[in-house]
Amino acid sequence: VPAHFLHSVGNFQVYDPVSKILFSGDMGASLVDDATPVRDFVNHVPNMEGFHRRYMAGNKACRLWAAMVRQMDVAMIVPQHGRPFVGPEMISAFLYWIENLECGLDLMGPEDYQLPK
Repeated sequence: VPAHFLHSVGNFQVYDPVSKILFSGDMGASLVDDATPVRDFVNHVPNMEGFHRRYMAGNKACRLWAAMVRQMDVAMIVPQHGRPFVGPEMISAFLYWIENLECGLDLMGPEDYQLPK
């Protein structure tokens, strides 16, 4: 399934309709050693936030991706790093979070384009 600009330009993800697992690459990736499913989304956000703000191209791509995933029959979102999101509650929490996240180009301003002093 398409995941363009999340975080690479021509990115794709893999969805298995039998197991209903979306192998989401870097979407939902977290910087933890634990690979057990997320149980407390709010406490898990700090493990994802910095990476997603820096590496996802912009919120428009995140919103489009979340809208597409909501149309799919997904039981698990499994990123390539970190903890998976299992079940409707955790999947919904992640989709809401990512579609509202300012990231990438959304965060850039004139201060990012200054000549060295």
